[in-house]
Amino acid sequence: MKILLTGGTGYIGSHTAVELINRGYDVEIVDNLFNSKITVLDGIEEITGVRPKFYHVDLLDKNKLDEVFANSHYDAVMHFAGLKAVGESVEKPLLYYYNNIGTTINLLEVMKKHKVNKMIFSSSATVYGDQDGVKLTEDSQTGVGITNPYGQTKYMIEQILKDTATANPDFEVTILRYFNPVGAHASGLIGEDPNDIPNNLMPIIMKVSTGEIPTLSVYGNDYNTPDGTGMRDYIHVVDLACGHVMAIEKMGPGVQIYNLGTGEATSVMEMIRAFEKASGKSLPYKITARRPGDLAKVFADPTKAEMELKWKTKLTIADAMRDTINYLKHYEKK
Repeated sequence: MKILLTGGTGYIGSHTAVELINRGYDVEIVDNLFNSKITVLDGIEEITGVRPKFYHVDLLDKNKLDEVFANSHYDAVMHFAGLKAVGESVEKPLLYYYNNIGTTINLLEVMKKHKVNKMIFSSSATVYGDQDGVKLTEDSQTGVGITNPYGQTKYMIEQILKDTATANPDFEVTILRYFNPVGAHASGLIGEDPNDIPNNLMPIIMKVSTGEIPTLSVYGNDYNTPDGTGMRDYIHVVDLACGHVMAIEKMGPGVQIYNLGTGEATSVMEMIRAFEKASGKSLPYKITARRPGDLAKVFADPTKAEMELKWKTKLTIADAMRDTINYLKHYEKK
C-alpha cells in the first residue's frame, strides 16, 4: 500500500513515516519545508533503512501537486501539512485561512482527479472550543468557543471533508483529533524542531534547557487545578504515530472520527518537574498572567479509538522526557 504524507518531514508526519515504513508500507512525502528540515529524511532513513521519495512542493501550487500524483499511484493520503502556530494565527488570520483551507481544497481536487479516495486528516482538540474540565469525546460539541483562527481552520476543514464524503460515496476519511504531542523517537534521530517561534510547551522547555530562550513563562498559577497551573493531555508522538497506522488499517466508507490522547491531564508544573528530573538540571521559569482563552483542564476520552482501532497509548510522560533529552543530546553533538 502506497501512502502520500503531506507535511511528512514535520514533527508528527516524520514519526508516522517511520511507523508506516516499519510496518511495510510504501511511503512518499510532499512538503514545502516551511516549518521542517530536509535532514529529517536522513533520520527516517537511518531508523528504517528506507529513504522515502520526497517532493519539495507547496500544496498551494496545484499544478505541481498534480504532477506529484501523476508520478505515482497512491492508495491513500495522510494530510499533516498546515500552519499550526496558535499565536501567529491570531496575528495573521488571513494567512492561516488561505493556507490551511486552500491547500486542503487543492489536495482534495487533485485526489479526486487521480481517483485517490482515502484520507487521514490531522485535526486537533482545538475544534472542541472552550469546554473546560470535561473529558472530551468525539460526540462533544465542536465549533463553538474556538479561540483562534488555527482552530477554526481545523474545524472548517473537518466540515469540508464531511461534505466531500457526502457528495462522493467512494470517499473514505478518518479525522484524528490530536491532543498535545510530546517526546521524540527513542533513537534521538528525529524529534520536534520547529523553524518558527514555538508556541507549545514542550519545544519551549527544550529551548529554555539549551539557553535559546532565557526563561519559561508559566501563564497563570491560579487555575482550579491541584497546583494552579493549566493541565493538558500530553501524548507521546510515537503513540500518536502508531494511532495513524491503526487508523489506516481500519478505514471504511464515510467519515470516522477519533480522539488520540491518553485520557489523563498533566499540569505545566508537572511537566517542568518531569523534565528537570529526567535532565538533572533546573529550568528557569516565571509565573505570568493567564493568556486570554486558555482553559484550566483539557483532556481526551480515547475510549472509541481503544475499542474500534485497538489502539492505546503505551508511553508515559517520563518516556517523553527521556526521549526529548536524547534527541537534544544527539543534535548537540552535531
